[in-house]
Amino acid sequence: MPSAYNLAADVMEAGRARPGHPALVVLGERDETWTHADLLAAVERRAGGLAALGLPAGARVMLRVGDTPDFPITHLACAAAGLVPVPTSAALTAPEVAKMAARIAPALAVGDALPLPPDIPAAAPGDLDGAPLPFDDWPRGDPDRLGYIVFTSGSGGTPKAVAHAHRAVRARRSMWDGWYGLTPDDRLLHAGAFNWTFTLGTGLLDPWAIGATALIPAPGTSIEALPALLARADATLFAAAPGVVRRMLRAPLPPLPRLRHALVAGEALSPAIRADWEAATGTPVHEALGMSECSTFVSGSPARPAPGGTAGFVQPGRRTRIAGGTLQVGRGDPGLMLGYWEDGAVTPVPEWFDTGDRVEEAGGAIRHLGRADDLLNPGGIRVSPQEVEAALAGLAEDLAVGTVTTGSGAVILAAFHVGGIDLAAAEARAAERLAPYKRPKVWLRRDALPRNANGKLIRRRLA
Repeated sequence: MPSAYNLAADVMEAGRARPGHPALVVLGERDETWTHADLLAAVERRAGGLAALGLPAGARVMLRVGDTPDFPITHLACAAAGLVPVPTSAALTAPEVAKMAARIAPALAVGDALPLPPDIPAAAPGDLDGAPLPFDDWPRGDPDRLGYIVFTSGSGGTPKAVAHAHRAVRARRSMWDGWYGLTPDDRLLHAGAFNWTFTLGTGLLDPWAIGATALIPAPGTSIEALPALLARADATLFAAAPGVVRRMLRAPLPPLPRLRHALVAGEALSPAIRADWEAATGTPVHEALGMSECSTFVSGSPARPAPGGTAGFVQPGRRTRIAGGTLQVGRGDPGLMLGYWEDGAVTPVPEWFDTGDRVEEAGGAIRHLGRADDLLNPGGIRVSPQEVEAALAGLAEDLAVGTVTTGSGAVILAAFHVGGIDLAAAEARAAERLAPYKRPKVWLRRDALPRNANGKLIRRRLA
C-alpha cells in the first residue's frame, strides 16, 4: 500500500501507459468506445469542475446518476478532487433519498431530477465539467482516510452508511488472482447497469486499474440479448448475478470461443445453474462471497477452483477467522470498511467484524450455510424485510415480507398478509416509498403468519 494514495489515481494509472487501448465499450446498436486516454480526460475535466466549486476537502457528494458512463466518471472525479462520493440508486424514491441525505449531510448532489430537500445544492453531471484538474495534481494522502460511502440495507430495517477508506480500492487486487484471473488484455463484460456497485467495482474499476477493457451493455439491453453481445464483443470474462445466468440459459447459447470463464456474486449459485453453464459454454464459473462492508473476500478462481459444495477459499491478503459459526473479518484486512457513518463521523469497526455469514471450514475451503440475520437476496440484491414491512405497515391485519422461488428457479420478493388487502392501494404505496427492487412481486394471503410463542415472526417458514 503506497504511503500517499488516491483511489482514482490508482484506477487510472495503468491506462496512462496504454492511452489508445479501449477502456470502455458500451455495447448497443452502435457501440460507444472510450480509450483509456478518453476516460482519463473525462475524469480530469469533471474533477476540475468539482474542484472549482470550492467545497471543503472530504465533503460528501451524493450521486444519483443514471445508467450511463457519467456514473463512474463522476465517482472517480470526486475522489480525484479530494471529495467523498456517495453512490445511490437512481431508482430510489424521494422519501428514501431524503433519509439518506439526512444521514450523510452532502455538500452537493449530482444527478437528474433529484428528489432532495431544497437546501442541498444539486447539479447535473455534464454541468460539472470544467478546466481539467491534471492527474499529477490529484491529492494523495493517507490511504486510511475516508474515500467513499455506500448504503446497504441492514437487518434492523434502516439502511447502513458504510464508510470505506481510499485503500479499499487497492485491496480489490486480492480479487485479480483470487477470483477473476484478470489480465491487462482481458475484455470483461458485466451484465449490470453502470450505477450498480457490483458493476462499478468488478465491471469497471478493476479492469481499468489493470489497464484492461470493460464491456457494458447499453441501457435497456435485455438479458436474452447478452449471449450475442458476449460473442460479438469477443468477451474473455463475463460477470453477472446468478439469476441473470439462469435466464440466459433458457435458450441455446452461441459459440463463445474467447470466453475463459464466468464470475458470479450477489446470491448463492445453485449446482444446477453451474452445471448447465459449464455444459452450454464449456467454461467454468467462479463464485464469490462478499458484502458491502468488505466487497468479496471468499471465492473460487481459475488457479484454485472451489471444491463442490463450497464458496471457495479466502483470497490472498485477507484476514479472516471463523468464530461462533460465523465468518469474521479482521480490522487489519485492507478491504474492510472503516466503520459505519453515524452522526457525522465514522463508528470504528471492532477488532473482528462479524459478517453474519454462517460458514464452516471444509478442507481449507469455506462452505456457506446462510445468513445469521434476516436479509433477503432476491435477484442478487440484498433487501431488508423490516424496511419493506415498515413502508407497507397498516395495509393488512398482519403482514411480513419474505422470498419465494418460482417454478423457473427465480427468487422473488413476496408480501404475506393476513386478511383482505386492497392490491391497487398496496402497490401504489410500495411505488411511492420503495425502489423497484424492494417492492413485492407477489402478494400472498395466509390464514396466519408463522410466529413463536413470544409472537416473533419465524421468517424462514413464510414460504
